[in-house]
Amino acid sequence: MDVALEFCDTYIFDYMYAALLPVQPVPYNLKDGLANSTPIDPVSSSPWQFQPSTEFFSFTPREVAYMSSLTRDNIYRQALSLFLITWIGGAIIYFLIASFSYVFIFDKTTFKHPKFLKNQIRQEITQSVISMPFMAILTAPCFLAEARGYSKLYDSLSDGPGTWYDYFQFPFFLIFTDCFAHHKWIMPTPYAAIAFHPVDGFAQSVPYHVFPFIFPLQKFAYLALFVFVQIWTVFIHDGEYVANSPVINGAACHTMHHLYFNYNYGQYTTLWDRLGGSYRKPNEELFRRESKMGKKEWEKQVKEMEKMVQEVEGEDDRSYGPDEHLKLGSKKDL
Repeated sequence: MDVALEFCDTYIFDYMYAALLPVQPVPYNLKDGLANSTPIDPVSSSPWQFQPSTEFFSFTPREVAYMSSLTRDNIYRQALSLFLITWIGGAIIYFLIASFSYVFIFDKTTFKHPKFLKNQIRQEITQSVISMPFMAILTAPCFLAEARGYSKLYDSLSDGPGTWYDYFQFPFFLIFTDCFAHHKWIMPTPYAAIAFHPVDGFAQSVPYHVFPFIFPLQKFAYLALFVFVQIWTVFIHDGEYVANSPVINGAACHTMHHLYFNYNYGQYTTLWDRLGGSYRKPNEELFRRESKMGKKEWEKQVKEMEKMVQEVEGEDDRSYGPDEHLKLGSKKDL
């Protein structure tokens, strides 16, 4: 995350910290009295000096980078900055990708499913917005340790284990982090992607943060994988059951997890579920448009799902029913 931190420092945080916590410089360097005094250069007098976070490019700091009493290498400033990047950056990615998926991909017939919760989209977004800052608080220390050089992230490809690892690190990371957990949405929308309790959400992300402290990982590969994870997490909630694959854990596989809880915990592949005995093949009806949202398939899902809820949770305290906008829409249609 040091590259992202350098970018945000240059274009956002340097100005913010300079305004909130300005440095108090000695205005002149006295030489043989006031007549020969010269202003002190804030760059040369600063205890912090710029070092690019990567050899491939850099964001040259402006003079304002040296105008705060909290220099860029201050651990408290870095912690706060990484918290803001995680919170606000994560929120931007969430709303952009989830909204794109909702508008252009999500099968809105899902609204009519008998187990679609009342005002569910509002609940999903509310839960996500509430959880994001708390998940960012828990995540920021991991990013801070990475930015301060305690992980095995590397910059130059020559610093890695070899050319073979430049390619191997991608599937290796995905397999290592291939896990997911249950949450309350039976028929989710793309906005359910991070609608967790914050501790639950962070717990699910622990493998992502542990990986670069155990195994080497090129820092741009890490950033790319971080973005990919956010996109994939949204797309497995889009209700478009395209990937009928024994290997890929697509939206259909993940729907089995939401419906029946104790199956298909994987996020990208079916590997760990197959090894652990928790894999469940999606119903064939899900891959046929005329039957995936049909009454017969829904009745089948509801019957088994209610039995599973009784076994796992006991009483089902969810409130089912159409969203308010659907009720209004139906009235207009009459």
